Amino acid sequence: MTVRGGGIFGLACAWEMCRRGANVRLIERERIGAGSSGGLVGALAPHVPENWNPKKAFQFESLIMAERFWAEVAAVSGRDPGYLRSGRLQPILDDAALDRSEARGREAAELWQGKAIWSVVPAADYADWLLPGPTGKLIHETLSARLHPRQAAAALVAAIEARGGEVVFGDAEDEGSVVWAIGHRGLEELSVALGKTIGAPIKGQAACFKLDRAEMPQLLADSVHVIPHVDGTVAIGSTTEREFDAPDTTDARLDEVIDRARAVCPALRDAPVIDRWAGLRPRSRSRAPMLGQWPGRPGHFVANGGFKIGFGMAPKVAEVMADLVLEGRDGIPSGFRVEDNL
Repeated sequence: MTVRGGGIFGLACAWEMCRRGANVRLIERERIGAGSSGGLVGALAPHVPENWNPKKAFQFESLIMAERFWAEVAAVSGRDPGYLRSGRLQPILDDAALDRSEARGREAAELWQGKAIWSVVPAADYADWLLPGPTGKLIHETLSARLHPRQAAAALVAAIEARGGEVVFGDAEDEGSVVWAIGHRGLEELSVALGKTIGAPIKGQAACFKLDRAEMPQLLADSVHVIPHVDGTVAIGSTTEREFDAPDTTDARLDEVIDRARAVCPALRDAPVIDRWAGLRPRSRSRAPMLGQWPGRPGHFVANGGFKIGFGMAPKVAEVMADLVLEGRDGIPSGFRVEDNL
């Protein structure tokens, strides 16, 4: 069988099918991580534990699966994907937000099944990492994780090849069933084929600092994600741009994100920026991953629409796509199908 696309959804699906014994060819037009999966951030973070729905349940299952998923990739590939369930901190800005945060902690106790916690902690415990907000309290949840996007992609390629899969670049022939996981270009091709816009590319910009805080929790403050990585860097991001002139260049909007990151995280104030990135992320109309059969094309399947949560969703996406393609078992939840975007 064939998987088209060397981003996180394509790589994860190809790996899962290889580990189940399938003969897999992955075809990438340009390079691994040519789209949004070649970025810098790598945050695997949950939605808030309230108003539970299929998307949040699917994401929770995927985040819980992630530790086992990435540990096996590391063992088979001999490469470190940079995974760590590091948790996340977020400042609480006023008394109303404090009440909501405490209520969400009670919701998390049930919805997260005791596998992770959402708690309120003193900001003073992390004074050298995150500036305290007006309440002096922080949200600390332990479900969030991080990985290094480029290291993770390289580890998946090595794992696929170690299990007998083939990774080829440029033009190549499909073999058997085809899973299309080609990001924003795939959304465009699907829209043309189905006669309706089913998604759109959203530009994001991110940056990377030279700073070794690999064991610290990630941060979400002033709409900026701050993610410490295993290689002695800290990534920050990202913008969300529906209108843009150039899809792959950085500009003053990233400078604003860098300034906000330095304002909320004291450790970043003197750290040098060593990398800047911009790219397009695929967002479906439903804002959920878009999975399942390609309507009207027997033997062709779609795994797309990761947008901002693709790395966190990848283990569960790979599982349900392998179930569908290899075994004919359809476990795709409501709201995640291609047809849900028509």
